[in-house]
Amino acid sequence: MLCLILPDWQSLTASPFFIPLEHNMAIKAVVFDLGGVLFDWDAEYVYRELIPDDAARSHFLGHICNGAWRLQQDAGQSLQAGTDELAAAHPQHEMLIRLFYRRWPEMLRGTLPDGMAIFDALRQAGIPVYALTNWAAETWPYALTHYPFLQGFRRIVVSGQEGMAKPALPLYLLTHERIVMDMPDITPQEIAFIDDTRVNTEAAARFGWQGIHHTAAAQTAQRLRTLGLPL
Repeated sequence: MLCLILPDWQSLTASPFFIPLEHNMAIKAVVFDLGGVLFDWDAEYVYRELIPDDAARSHFLGHICNGAWRLQQDAGQSLQAGTDELAAAHPQHEMLIRLFYRRWPEMLRGTLPDGMAIFDALRQAGIPVYALTNWAAETWPYALTHYPFLQGFRRIVVSGQEGMAKPALPLYLLTHERIVMDMPDITPQEIAFIDDTRVNTEAAARFGWQGIHHTAAAQTAQRLRTLGLPL
């Protein structure tokens, strides 16, 4: 199992485990992000009801209960601590802030058929599939309970359980170590990573994985075929 720590790009490229992307190698495993690739999650599903005005809702989700705030919980901060801190900073919105995680399950509306088609096709072809997700540890059990397809992954790395979130390179290293437990000879270049957030795929590419920015399932499937996968 790998045990090196990669603090920056220079040390990464100096690592004996790094292989430049231009060296063509067969993909042996695929790592999926979950939200936006396989899961249909959107805070709008709840806040359209709570804040009917489009401009006010956009401001609230863009400047208060925004991605940067959610990322703190995805990186390991408790939901209670995150909620209390934000409510203290914006007391005029306290009720709306406290409803975010109370009604979080309503924001998870199910799976995305096109993304699931890729997941199912890879599994049917015998390609090992893994997941690396930015997800709060306290909301993760809900997903595990309600979505049996998650059992189809060999391993799932949940950011909130690890205390760090994408695009932090150590999280990619940790995920790679978990994959190596199953596939001891695999190199970073032999892993494809699918994520709907560009900064996360760029970080994966810096680590040495084949990063695929997921904007449409057809394009993602084509990219996987280009990498030699049977889709």
